[in-house]
Amino acid sequence: MATIRDVARCAGVSVATVSRVINQSGYVNKDTEARVNHAIQMLHYEPNPVARGLASRKTGTIAVILPDIMNPFFSELARAVEDTALVHKFAVIFCNSDDQGSKERSYIQVLRQRYIDGIIFASNSLEEEDIQLMKDHNIPLVVMDRAPSKGNCSIIRSKNAQGARLAVNHLLQVGCRKIAHIAGPDELITAQKRRQGYLDIVGELDWFDPTLVVPGHFSITGGIGAAQALMEYHPDIDGIFAGNDLMAVGALKALNRMGVSVPSQVALCGFDGVALSEMVEPELTTVAQPIYEMGAKAAFHLINQIKGIQEEQTIIEMDIRLIQRDSTKRSRKR
Repeated sequence: MATIRDVARCAGVSVATVSRVINQSGYVNKDTEARVNHAIQMLHYEPNPVARGLASRKTGTIAVILPDIMNPFFSELARAVEDTALVHKFAVIFCNSDDQGSKERSYIQVLRQRYIDGIIFASNSLEEEDIQLMKDHNIPLVVMDRAPSKGNCSIIRSKNAQGARLAVNHLLQVGCRKIAHIAGPDELITAQKRRQGYLDIVGELDWFDPTLVVPGHFSITGGIGAAQALMEYHPDIDGIFAGNDLMAVGALKALNRMGVSVPSQVALCGFDGVALSEMVEPELTTVAQPIYEMGAKAAFHLINQIKGIQEEQTIIEMDIRLIQRDSTKRSRKR
């Protein structure tokens, strides 16, 4: 296998000159550059990416820190990042943080030591101090949804509150008279926005009671428990807005087990638009985020930051849309 010294010897130049040609750094006249490139092709020389990274502190690699890649929302997001990165000749490292701050900070430290070119964060535990640490080490970053309130960083998010209002209005339009909300974790800005969107619509209605909002922890298991609690304490509810599709799937399972018909007795709507919402029976009505597009935009903006093409700060809010399926298809009550 040819080495950089073999290329230098063949081209009649120094190793430093070959390095400048390979890394496109520093001045090399055109004739010399042509000789070096000819030697590279003739010897089938392939530069060592690790060595290049150590020299330039650029490795052609980005990282994505996720709460849990088993969640289908983050799986689709990750696929979009990977596809976009590949087009731009970047490799991707995926890290599962389980929303644990200590685990996330450990990843940041390891990635920094390995000269990662940039990081996409989709986890909840990112702190302002973490953002400042990366800025101090010139690591570009993009945050999905969950940016700290005072963090100085690029954000890609969907219109969460607007989507929640869309869901609740839809349930009212199909005839629901008492609508509950299965909420995500209180500390997540996405859950807060969706809960607020629900409250914007029903908070002043005569039938509203704060106990109609129950936690579901953004999980199927949480959705099951929440639906059981709701039917026990509010057996007259006829609509449920779940803050994500996993909780909606859990609620559907619980309602089926209790013999509650969906949608004739209880209409059910989720949020996210993951493929799983089409795999259950009845298929779930959902507020769909453009998940793949969000991931692609995050990767694109991060790579542009790495290349110095765009400013560090940008906030992009993606549109959402309601997809009505069988879980809310029923005749309007008179």
